[in-house]
Amino acid sequence: MNTEKIDIISGDRQIGINKAADILKHGGIVAVPTETVYGLAASAFDDEAIKKVFIAKGRPQNNPLIVHIDDMKMLDAVAYDIPDTAKALAKRFWPGPLTMVLKKRDNIAKSVSAGLDTVAVRMPSSKDARDIISASGLPLAAPSANISGSPSPTTAKHVISDLDGRVDAIVLGDDCTVGVESTVVALFCTPPRLLRPGAVTAEQLRETLPDLVIDKAVLNEPKKGEAVASPGMLYKHYAPKTETFLVEGESDKFINLVSSKENAAAICFDEEFDKIPGKKIKYGKSTDKKALAKNLFSVLREVDTLKVNGVYIHAPEKSGMGLAVYNRLIRAAGFKVIKL
Repeated sequence: MNTEKIDIISGDRQIGINKAADILKHGGIVAVPTETVYGLAASAFDDEAIKKVFIAKGRPQNNPLIVHIDDMKMLDAVAYDIPDTAKALAKRFWPGPLTMVLKKRDNIAKSVSAGLDTVAVRMPSSKDARDIISASGLPLAAPSANISGSPSPTTAKHVISDLDGRVDAIVLGDDCTVGVESTVVALFCTPPRLLRPGAVTAEQLRETLPDLVIDKAVLNEPKKGEAVASPGMLYKHYAPKTETFLVEGESDKFINLVSSKENAAAICFDEEFDKIPGKKIKYGKSTDKKALAKNLFSVLREVDTLKVNGVYIHAPEKSGMGLAVYNRLIRAAGFKVIKL
């Protein structure tokens, strides 16, 4: 497949937006920038187009997709029986990196929701993404635009590396500003459940949803074959090819551990970088969880260039956006955690 590159930065932006929308309207699949990560988009109404997304990514069919919309009218077209809590969350956090799982209308392609009777929906804050949705007139189902299981793409370069020749077009937009996928909250159940943490934190959600519970799969290994209600809940995900370990513990203990390992590398906090010998990558200050999230996937992609036998990653605190970073890292490590 010859993948078209649609440049909306240095080229004519509106022509690029319209070109991407036209491909989507005719059953094609297009990699689109959002504020979280790049998404691989297709019409949420077109089952054949959705199947192309799964094939291009090598994505398991039991892993549901998120539907992206550009206004509240489109929400009514994809979901029904929308609770007041969803409207309150939308008023506060949309457009933005929050996905709500709601009851699904029958016009949504079955493959979008992996056979479930629910649909995950969000309104991205990225103007590029919303303009493409608007120009197409379609809600767009879009998982991350990468090979399934590998670190998610936060730049157009990442997308080209993974999907060139596999998709109809790649929109060349700005780098993603958030860097991890959206928060996912289930609102079809009582009490509501946090299925995947993200930039909208559990602490923020509880201001509207005081009875919110955090799903056990956020921090714990899921049972094999268990049905998942949200993207990002599968066993191993976001992973480099290099064997990866997540390390919990004080800085001095982490430095001592990685310093004792042969042919290994560290992903560390900025303040630890100069204290660690050998190969290492810093991903932000331990106190700057937004930076850790923004840099995370680029750092995980860099790991395999180091040519080491293993990489040890210092885990952040599991509060605020740190929970989102930890959630991605524990999956990148295949739930191999060292507690010091």
